[in-house]
Amino acid sequence: MFKLRVDTGGTFTDCWALAEGESHPRLAKVLSSGRLRVPVREWTGETELTITVPSGWRTGDTFFTGYKLESGGESALVLSYSAREARLVLSRPVPKRDSIDLFTREEAPVLGARLLTGTPLDRPFPEIEFRLATTRGTNALLERKGAKVALFVTSGFADLPIIRDQRRADLFALRHERPAPLFSSVMEVDERIAADGRVLKGLSPDANLNDRALELLEAGIDVAAVALLHSHRNPVHEIALRDHLLALGFAHVSTSAELAPLVKILPRLETALANATLQPVMQAFVDHHRERFSGESRLLMMTSAGGLEPMEQFRPKDSLLSGPAGGVSGAAAIAEELGFERVLTFDMGGTSTDVARYDSGFQYDFEQRVGNARVLAPALRIETVAAGGGSICRWVEGGLRVGPESAGAQPGPACYGLGGPLTITDVNLLLGRIDPANFGIPLTSSNLEDARRAALDLQRLAGIGGEEPDSGFLSGLLDLAVEQMADAVRTISVREGADPSEYALLAFGGAGPLHACAIAERLGISTILVPGEAGLLSAYGLECAGIERFAERQIDRVVDDPGIGEIFSTVENEALESLAAAGERGTITRRIAELRLTGQDATLTIEVIPSESLSDAFLNRYAAIFGYTPPAGRAIEVVSYRAIAGTGRKTGREAYAVDSARKPESTEGFFLNRNLLRTGDEVSGPRVIQDPFSTLYLAPKWTATLANNGSLVLTCQGYRGDRARSRPEAVERELFRHRFDHIVREMGTMLQRSAISTNVKERADFSCALLDGDGELITSAPHIPVHLGAMGLCVRKVRERVPMAPGDTLITNHPAAGGSHLPDVTLITPIFDRVGSPPVAYIANRAHHAEIGGITPGSMPPSATCLAEEGVVIAPRHLIREGESCFDEIAAILTNAPYPTRRLSDNLADLNAQLAANRRGAEMLESLLSEHGEEVVAEQFKHLKDRSLEALSHHLERFGDREVAAEETLDDGTPIRVSIQCRKGSLAISFAGSGAVHPGNLNATPAILQSAVLYVLRLWTQSPVPLNEGLMRAVSIDLPDGFLNPSFDEDPMLCPAVVGGNVETSQRVVDTLLKTLGIQACSQGTMNNFLFGDGNFGYYETICGGAGAGPGYDGASALHTHMTNTAITDPEILEQRYPVRLHRFSLRPGSGGGGRWHGGNGIIREIEFLAPLEVSLLTQHRIVAPYGREGGSDGQCGRQTLNGKLLPGIAAFAANPGDRLVIETPGGGGWGTADAESK
Repeated sequence: MFKLRVDTGGTFTDCWALAEGESHPRLAKVLSSGRLRVPVREWTGETELTITVPSGWRTGDTFFTGYKLESGGESALVLSYSAREARLVLSRPVPKRDSIDLFTREEAPVLGARLLTGTPLDRPFPEIEFRLATTRGTNALLERKGAKVALFVTSGFADLPIIRDQRRADLFALRHERPAPLFSSVMEVDERIAADGRVLKGLSPDANLNDRALELLEAGIDVAAVALLHSHRNPVHEIALRDHLLALGFAHVSTSAELAPLVKILPRLETALANATLQPVMQAFVDHHRERFSGESRLLMMTSAGGLEPMEQFRPKDSLLSGPAGGVSGAAAIAEELGFERVLTFDMGGTSTDVARYDSGFQYDFEQRVGNARVLAPALRIETVAAGGGSICRWVEGGLRVGPESAGAQPGPACYGLGGPLTITDVNLLLGRIDPANFGIPLTSSNLEDARRAALDLQRLAGIGGEEPDSGFLSGLLDLAVEQMADAVRTISVREGADPSEYALLAFGGAGPLHACAIAERLGISTILVPGEAGLLSAYGLECAGIERFAERQIDRVVDDPGIGEIFSTVENEALESLAAAGERGTITRRIAELRLTGQDATLTIEVIPSESLSDAFLNRYAAIFGYTPPAGRAIEVVSYRAIAGTGRKTGREAYAVDSARKPESTEGFFLNRNLLRTGDEVSGPRVIQDPFSTLYLAPKWTATLANNGSLVLTCQGYRGDRARSRPEAVERELFRHRFDHIVREMGTMLQRSAISTNVKERADFSCALLDGDGELITSAPHIPVHLGAMGLCVRKVRERVPMAPGDTLITNHPAAGGSHLPDVTLITPIFDRVGSPPVAYIANRAHHAEIGGITPGSMPPSATCLAEEGVVIAPRHLIREGESCFDEIAAILTNAPYPTRRLSDNLADLNAQLAANRRGAEMLESLLSEHGEEVVAEQFKHLKDRSLEALSHHLERFGDREVAAEETLDDGTPIRVSIQCRKGSLAISFAGSGAVHPGNLNATPAILQSAVLYVLRLWTQSPVPLNEGLMRAVSIDLPDGFLNPSFDEDPMLCPAVVGGNVETSQRVVDTLLKTLGIQACSQGTMNNFLFGDGNFGYYETICGGAGAGPGYDGASALHTHMTNTAITDPEILEQRYPVRLHRFSLRPGSGGGGRWHGGNGIIREIEFLAPLEVSLLTQHRIVAPYGREGGSDGQCGRQTLNGKLLPGIAAFAANPGDRLVIETPGGGGWGTADAESK
């Protein structure tokens, strides 16, 4: 029996086969299009030619008979083939080219099977054990080439897959393009299940549902996805509806609870949609292979989790990452053969790079993003970054960029000769690290010249002269790509508490070994493993994988619940039974639980060892990752449990053992054929070592030794860390920009993962920033705009008030100290380069605490008239003083205020999370300072600000000298007046004439105004520069006393209320600035703040609406705009945690303004209260409509009703069980007259 292992990627299909009785595998790589591209040796006649057959192909006489040959766009049938001469005879003449394509109608894996088994078209295959990994489903999702699907969803939620979590993808875009949903039609189902699984309204398919279903079938839509609320608790309705649809004639129905019995309706719905749309595509793919192989053959599919399952039992959603999983499986086997228990895998291909961590076992994720879809399925934890051989090197807005765009296969890199751009492949070629004679496609001198010209063009844009590509510039481009890939490795190691330098790097893929030394040096790794199958490792990984089945269960019980053990046993039995159904006997190989603190959203994955304490394992892992022990008194909850039953993975080749190193024979020259090496051979860099499927660049100071299993083991001689060398300025600047951005992104990840509250964890209402020694904002993660612009002012105010020393972290929420409103708590950590010197930088973050006291739960009281009524005021002070905790002092402040916090434990837990984020940022920045020095880092800070100033200056030149002005009013008539004067490249913005200090809570602060101005400037320029205070250098702001700049007394009882100024006035200031500059029509202009709670808790959400239209585009519907971008809580999480029921979350048709370009629609959100609660609403644009521009009509005002009775825009009331609140958010304004030239 043949063993055949095939990985079908987007471009290439890798094939590995082992015939019975043979010890060496047969290898081949073919195009995934199902074509064989081969060089022509000679055209010997009009219909005859000889070809060069790659080594490894088993192509005997008559093998290609019956194939089609294509050359120059024309095709002919191959009438005969002579293997000895490699001669083809054709049915008709075709244009004569240097290479030709041979193909049949068979899929690439079948074509690979023919090549490796030597089976021509007219003969049956021998008996084969066939294992397949494929990205067919992934590509179909990304390219929207799946089946047409009908979605059936609980009544009131038909628009959920459109609204999703309400966040916009690009914080600074004016035009928001929403991806098309995966369904073709959606139908609401009249049924309802409660959060605890009780049936509230039974399912009874009526005539309307039946008629609509039959209409869909008549329209050719016979695939359905069913996703009903809380079906993970009780799937009875989904099962009944599935059976009903199948009885009506649907060919396939995917139900969400069957595919993923886990809480959160949105990802479960998207999983059902993804599985449904792929089912016909993948079924046809599987059937094609089943039909080709004999009945005695066994066909197995690789899953994203690195296990195998019979083709007839696999589900499309489980195979989306099967190719990368095969690579990790193969890497783990190679590592074990070589005696390495801990490796970081590095798989670099043409468009992207996959990295993973193997630590004597696989790491798993249970939710993946594929394009815009979230899919719930077990998968090996693999981090993907858009950096590959095809990554485009380009000049954008004054800076170099490498990726994320890729040249792909068409037109490909510049060296392909098809007019493609400069790519990383071209750079390696020009640096002499790729042998043109042994490249994947033959390269001529003309191809090299194409790459050279592309490099010179980019070089000139970067301000570097010369008639030849500069090697320092080219090396710098590689450094930019390496930086991105190294960050991906850090993500799966440092973020999980693992030190990369303690691991070996295992490099594979066509381009992985080419960059492995640079990656290792960047991460301080001293050992690299390069398998003999490096270019085909994903296929070899299929040989190493075992048959596995997962079983999983949502649990949501405290860890010491006496029923936990029984649930674990039930899940394990389900896994074993599923394995038995696949015809296999095995054992439970892994037990994995997801645990969290009660009230927390994110979980930690814990390996369950029956003899050890789950609680202790959780506490130890928590401390290792987040750097602090969880707060006392918080119970630990088991969220879910998964059991893996399997037959076990295998290795079995000889382990690494070299008695003595020796110099290889016949290895003259820079380029070395790997096949010439023998076990024990030792080669020193710099060299290039090649095989037919992969290229290794052995850098200086690295040595490679060939192990018994065919792998190369690379070791570094005395070098650790990033190589100090001179780089072109343009390269150096881009490297530092990337590193600064990485710091704030990592801070955000740490904060969100370690926080307790729904507000931070689920809604992501926080921001992280890096500031220079002057306390000016340098860069920030794309978080919440109303936070970001205020960070610099806050740091400068705090350092004026409180002396800072090494080891300090300071805290404040005071509006007079650069704060916004009291729930937004800011932590500031100064960074010192030398003792006794001032800080050289600051790390800061700001997070919204959903409860911080005040006269109403949620700390955003609509009726507040002074600051003290809004919550606990924290004047600037230490949270950490020279390394010593001051948490007890902060706890005393939070509990001893006139209106103290209702959730002290949540406050302290989120403060710990904020502190962990600052510490992570500080560690990363201090590492940069140690590596490069304070002067270099300060110079790079300055450059980033200069770059932002330059972007604004160019825009001001185009704007010209002029004065513009506009006015808007709040719903209560308070005016906001803006005048802008542009003169000689500077901008003077005045708010003179705006309203006096507000008697309510709509007062803003200078920090809020600066945030709004900075955001609008970044929006106005539409330039991809960091949001930093370089944008403010050419700007002056005149801000008279009034409600936009009130005075603050030392006594909070005498300070104006500001809670609405941050969330509502900020939006209206942006409306007015946009109106002044004529950028676009008004968006919803409000955050639609909705709060409820009682004496024990507070819940807060902001709600999306319509975006304004602009010249050339419609406004987006159901999206957060401008100064906020928080996610909305998943409906099932909302109902599971709080005493409410969500009845409707839908678009509000017709609420967007008309015009040539329409404003986006708002939404409707209907909530039923299930317990006595205090409710607050803080909104705008309930009286003043969002304006249209250039003849476009206004968007509709928002409105809210309680039991049908209209409520004011700012309201507070006591809700009783059964009360229903309906919130309708504003639409965006239209742009242009409706009778203008049609779109």
